[in-house]
Amino acid sequence: MAKQDLKLDEIVDRTALDEALNGFAVASGSSADGNDVRAKVVTHLKKVLQDGRDRAEKMLYEDGLGRGCAARLSHLQDQIICATYDFALTHVFKVSNLSNAEKLALTAVGGYGRGTLAPGSDVDLLFILPYKQTPLGEQIAEYILYMLWDLGLKVGHATRTVDECIKLSKTDNTICTSILEVRYLTGDKDLFDELVKAYQSDVVQKIGSQFIQDKLQERDDRHKRMGETRYVVEPNVKDGKGGLRDLQTLFWIGKFQYQVLRRKELIKKGVFTRSEFNLFVKCEDFLWAVRCHLHFLTGKAEERLSFDVQRELAARMSYQSHPGLQDVERFMKHYFLIAKDVGDLTRIFCAALEEQDLKQAPSLTKFFQTLPFTRSVRKIAGITDFVIDNQRINVADADVFKKDPVNLIRIFHLADRYSLEYHPQAMQLIRKSLKLIDRKLRQDVNANKLFMNILTSGNNPELNLRRMNEAGVLGRFLRDFGKVVAMMQFNMYHHYTVDEHLIRTVGVLQRIESGEIAKEHPLTSKLLPSMKHERKILYITLLLHDVAKGRPQDHSIAGAEVARKLCPRLGFSKEDTALIAWLIQEHLTMSMVAQSRDLSDRKTIEDFSATVQTMRRLKLLLVLTICDIRAVGPGVWNGWKGQLLRTLYQESELWITGGFSETNRQSRAEGERERLYDALGEWNDADRAKYTNLHYDNYILTVSLNDQIRHAHFVRDADLADRHLDTMVKTDAFQAITEITILAQDHPRLLAVIAAACSSAGASIDGAHIFTTGDGRALDTILLEREFDADEDELRRAKRIGKLIEDVLSGKSYLPEVQATRPRLGRTPKAFVIEPVVTIDNTLSNRFSVVQVEGLDRPALLSELCETLSDLKLDIRSAHITTFGEKVIDSFYVTDLIGHKVVDTARQTRIKKSLRQKLMPQHASATTNKKDTKDA
Repeated sequence: MAKQDLKLDEIVDRTALDEALNGFAVASGSSADGNDVRAKVVTHLKKVLQDGRDRAEKMLYEDGLGRGCAARLSHLQDQIICATYDFALTHVFKVSNLSNAEKLALTAVGGYGRGTLAPGSDVDLLFILPYKQTPLGEQIAEYILYMLWDLGLKVGHATRTVDECIKLSKTDNTICTSILEVRYLTGDKDLFDELVKAYQSDVVQKIGSQFIQDKLQERDDRHKRMGETRYVVEPNVKDGKGGLRDLQTLFWIGKFQYQVLRRKELIKKGVFTRSEFNLFVKCEDFLWAVRCHLHFLTGKAEERLSFDVQRELAARMSYQSHPGLQDVERFMKHYFLIAKDVGDLTRIFCAALEEQDLKQAPSLTKFFQTLPFTRSVRKIAGITDFVIDNQRINVADADVFKKDPVNLIRIFHLADRYSLEYHPQAMQLIRKSLKLIDRKLRQDVNANKLFMNILTSGNNPELNLRRMNEAGVLGRFLRDFGKVVAMMQFNMYHHYTVDEHLIRTVGVLQRIESGEIAKEHPLTSKLLPSMKHERKILYITLLLHDVAKGRPQDHSIAGAEVARKLCPRLGFSKEDTALIAWLIQEHLTMSMVAQSRDLSDRKTIEDFSATVQTMRRLKLLLVLTICDIRAVGPGVWNGWKGQLLRTLYQESELWITGGFSETNRQSRAEGERERLYDALGEWNDADRAKYTNLHYDNYILTVSLNDQIRHAHFVRDADLADRHLDTMVKTDAFQAITEITILAQDHPRLLAVIAAACSSAGASIDGAHIFTTGDGRALDTILLEREFDADEDELRRAKRIGKLIEDVLSGKSYLPEVQATRPRLGRTPKAFVIEPVVTIDNTLSNRFSVVQVEGLDRPALLSELCETLSDLKLDIRSAHITTFGEKVIDSFYVTDLIGHKVVDTARQTRIKKSLRQKLMPQHASATTNKKDTKDA
């Protein structure tokens, strides 16, 4: 690669800088250490620093050189520090000929020592002092540090002798790493050279092996802290997996192991080929560009690519939107592909390092896959193309893939079969052989059979699919999968890239099958043993269900078309292919119905069952839905969603098998009433009869018997104590839900007031079950997201919220005042824009109009929506709250005040307009401003 002209003279004019500082000293006519001169120097240096940064940012926009920008900023810092040093010696301390005891060397260490600096990075300095010192050296160092601090810089510094540096490097890995990249700035060059020589002989030569082990362990620990995968949608550009620190770690190790001073020397050492080195440079340049833009944009040392900055970064780096992919999604896809390349380079580097270690000093082998000190290579029975090399599969020779391209799939099958990891040399050869995956191989019957065996393996299909993906094989063998590799979705709901999510769904199913998470999925675990003949259908559906994302058309419909074309190649019959296509097309249906529809409404079950039609489809769709939700990211799945899916499954099973009818419903209600009557055996007959007839069929058929019994005692206790308003709380760790049940006189605004009270307490509502008793009271259950792991803590919180609800409903607390003290909830998704959508559907229920709203979520939105519906003279009979990251979809089953559906077109228009106004972002801003004005 040709060396690029960084135009450093345009960043800072050193001659002009020195002349300006000298001018201040001469003009003062007195000592330059006075406050007036110092203030002028600091002011001028600040201007030089800001002008230089502005020019560096402008150049970054123009040429896009990320590492070039970091080098320019480093050069700017060099000149300011060196000019300050010269000014201090000449005009402050007025010395021109330092004695040996007065000399010092001013050096850059750490990241600054590499000659690269991000706009918000620390400036790390090492002042090297002689063995015998006078106070002058430390006085000069102190002057320089105070000047840099006055400039607003974050300065890391140390003042040490050469012996102290060497001694500390042997015991402190951080100091050892910082001095590894020491760079001379100014001062006594002999002291600097002495340190470099001593470091090389006493540190690098003696503790190199331990240093490398420590650095690799440090990398793994850092990955665990940041998240094991490089495909999190808000990655850390510096410390995340596939980030800058990974590349820096390679070079640190290279400097120790190969004694190289420049990155390019790794080619001569045989670590990288020229193309691999060019990839290293490309990755580093891109990551530096992202990091510098990020620091310039935020004005601080921000390393996390949060949603709030991703869109602006995409614009700064000139990404354009394409059909199906926003500009920000294209930018992040590029980022993840670079992170993947960093992973590839790491494996290549480790392979070279291991080979050299095995030949020269086998002390590192224990770190690489816990190898023994001697290389152990053995054959695989009946296989000639591959060997087992220290419990990792490796190629027998360099031509195994050319001789038989099916080996590109077979190697993963064998690794799965014998539970082997992959040798870095084998992975490197696979990447070099990817062009062999052509149409002929994709149509090969044996290759497709081997792939299906990998996918449906009972061992660890997730691991081997991920290795196939990292090697580039999966995206080439399944070309449609290749289109979603490294693709992110710009929302807060999905935690991973599309390809990572698909692979994780496969892992979830395998974990359920193996019993690892069977307790969390009792119904699915019960069904799976009878579905063994459906395993291939399930696994391929999971792998393909989102494979058409990023296209202009609906990904469910487009994904079904992909399945119709691909599945016959994988060995599926025409009937099974049609089933897989249907499952992909409907893979969101069960989740949406369960979370946003009233499952106690007969029409909900009828419509859903009419879509599903068969028990085979129902079972498969249940398993698919659970795996899909669980693989979205941490915290997305909870027991409450599981309960909703089980309820929908069980009710639909009755309908599909012919056990669901109006007559059957009435007889079921009678039977449930008798069960409740029997369960209240300690009550007298009159009280039992009165209570069981207090509730309508909807309550009797929807609420579990245990909850009915609990409600019965709750209502009876309230009546005996003459409490017209009461609350009861219940925690459920399995469902990750806390219930607050409210008994109160029914009125149209009841839910709005309850929701507002919950919001004011900082609680997030997941759902609401609303029931009216025969005597005109409301028995409402509000479902809150669990906040604490410990039951006693969660119970205490729930009781506090219940007390607040009672106070607000009874008038003891004034709701607007309570709302004014509402705590700040979570992070405001400023980066997202969601166009509000409001629909009113009278076909989804026989008794109610279903009002569904979609928009940008925010604190207290539910209470505002409920209040608006009440203002519109609507009675809310049930509410179903579903959040997908920053997006909320709330469904309300409503009637007018006399119990009829809303059918008037003009009234529907008014309802939609009012709700859309509440969903608009400017409404949220206006509400906040109004509150702020009141508080002021």
